[in-house]
Formats: sequence, structure tokens, C-alpha cells
Amino acid sequence: MDYTYDQLSKMTVAQLREIAQGIENEELKGFSTMHKEKLLPLLCKTLHVEIPHHHVEGIDKTGIKQQIRALKAKRDAAIQRKDAVELRTIRQQIHTLKRELRKHMV
Repeated sequence: MDYTYDQLSKMTVAQLREIAQGIENEELKGFSTMHKEKLLPLLCKTLHVEIPHHHVEGIDKTGIKQQIRALKAKRDAAIQRKDAVELRTIRQQIHTLKRELRKHMV
């Protein structure tokens, strides 16, 4: 039977283990003791089900990540200088940019 990621992710651990029981694969060895977080990706890989990735819509994800990297370098320099005021503002900027990315994730 063909499954989608949404179908598998909504199943209970017991249901996922039943599916894994019918599959002969070395990667699924020990499935009876696995938790859902480990079992689900292995089942998806074994059944050739594509796991959806988060993607960001409406903003420039690459540009924001570059800004965050630059701010982290400034943060490290502020830590070395022991400049608490600048450190606080840089951390707030990083926090704001990360929240912006998360807000636009689909």
C-alpha cells in the first residue's frame, strides 16, 4: 500500500510498528523499541515517501540568513570586547530575524 507523509505522521506508534513489521529491511531492525521520531523517517525512507521540507514564502530567506551570520560575527566580537550594550542589541536583532523566518515558514 502506498502512504503519504501526512498519513504516516498522523498514525500512532503502534500503527507505524505494524507497518514496519511487514517490511523486511535492515534499517528497520529494532523497530519495536523505536519511538515515533526515529521510526517515521526510517519508514519514509524505506517506503520511498518524500519527507516535506519547510520552505519560506514572502521573504528572502538567504539574505536573512546572511544577515544573521554577519550579526553572529559581530556578537562574537562584542563578547570579546565585553561590550554589554552592543551585545544586547545584536542579540535582539538576531532574535528578530529568526522570528521573521519562522513566521513565514509554510
